[in-house]
Amino acid sequence: MSTQIRRAGGTALGLLSTQLNLYILQALADGDLSPLDLRLAASVPPQSTMRVYMRNLIEMGMIERGRSETFPPTTSYSLASPGRALLKVGDELQAWLNASPNGAIPLDSPGGKSATQALVEGWSANIVRTLASRPHSLTQLSRLNAQMTYPGLERRLSAMRLVKLVEPHPAAGRGTPYRVTDWLRQAVPLLASATVWERKCLPDSTPRIGRLDVEAAVLLIAPLIQLPSTFNGKVRLAVEIRGGSNPAYAGAVLEFEEGALTSSSSRLEGDPDASISGTVMGWLRQMNGNSVTDVEFGGDRDLGETVASALRATAAGLSAPIDKSLG
Repeated sequence: MSTQIRRAGGTALGLLSTQLNLYILQALADGDLSPLDLRLAASVPPQSTMRVYMRNLIEMGMIERGRSETFPPTTSYSLASPGRALLKVGDELQAWLNASPNGAIPLDSPGGKSATQALVEGWSANIVRTLASRPHSLTQLSRLNAQMTYPGLERRLSAMRLVKLVEPHPAAGRGTPYRVTDWLRQAVPLLASATVWERKCLPDSTPRIGRLDVEAAVLLIAPLIQLPSTFNGKVRLAVEIRGGSNPAYAGAVLEFEEGALTSSSSRLEGDPDASISGTVMGWLRQMNGNSVTDVEFGGDRDLGETVASALRATAAGLSAPIDKSLG
C-alpha cells in the first residue's frame, strides 16, 4: 500500500488488503498455533518476512504471543479481539468485492488487493470527495488538489477506472470528466465499518473522521436512498465532527422531489424543511440499524425520520451490518 497518510478507514482496509496479514489472522481464527504451524498455514513465507509481519500485528494488539510454563517452554500465537473484529470488517470487504462490476473478486487475490488499494488511495487523495459532488476531469482534479502532483493523481484515477470505481462521463468540451460508479457508492457502509474498527481498536494511531470524510460519505450514498414517490422536501444531514463549546459540523443538504434526489450540497447553511444531526458515533450507529434516538431532529420531524429510516435501510441493504460490539 502507499505510504501516504490515509483518511479514516484506510488503515483497516490497508491491513486487510495485505495478503500475509490476512493469512495470519485467518489461520488463528480457529485457535492457537505454534510458530511453525502458523507459518505453514500462511503459505510458508520467508521466516524473516513472517517475523516482521508478526511483530507489527503484535504491536497493534491484533495477535498475542504466549509462552507455556512447561520445560522446555513452547511458544504459541492467538488471535486477540481487535484481530477478530478486523476479520469481520474483512467479511464486509469481501462482500463488497463480490459485487464488483468485473465479477466477484477474492480478497486474498491480486485483484482484491488492487481494488482495495484503488479505493483507499482514491479516498485518501480526496478524489472520491471531489467526484462525489459532480464529475471532474483530471485537469480539474489537479487544480483542486494542490497537495498532490499531476502524475500522482493520474495514477490513482487510472487505477480507480481500471477496477470501475469511476467511469468517463459524457460531456462536451476538452478533457474527459469522470464520475463515481454505483459500486463506489456502495462502499460507504464498508468505509464506515472500517472507521468504527479504527476508533475502537487503534484510536491513537489512525486518523479521526474529518469534514471531507463526512461530506464524501453523505454525497456518495445520497443518490442510493430510496424514498416514497410522494416525498418532497429539503433535509440537512449534519455530523458533529468537533464537540465542546465551539462544535463543528459537516454533512450535506439534500433536496428531493417525488422521492428522487434533485440536488445535494455540502453547504449546511440555510433553512431546510428538516434537519438530522448527531455525533459521529451516533451516525455510525444509525447505519448499523439502531434507533432514531442516536440522532436529533429539527423542523419537520416526519420528513427527517423518513430520510433517516431510508438511509438506515440503504446502508443495511448494501453490506453486512457494522459489528455492534464496535459501536
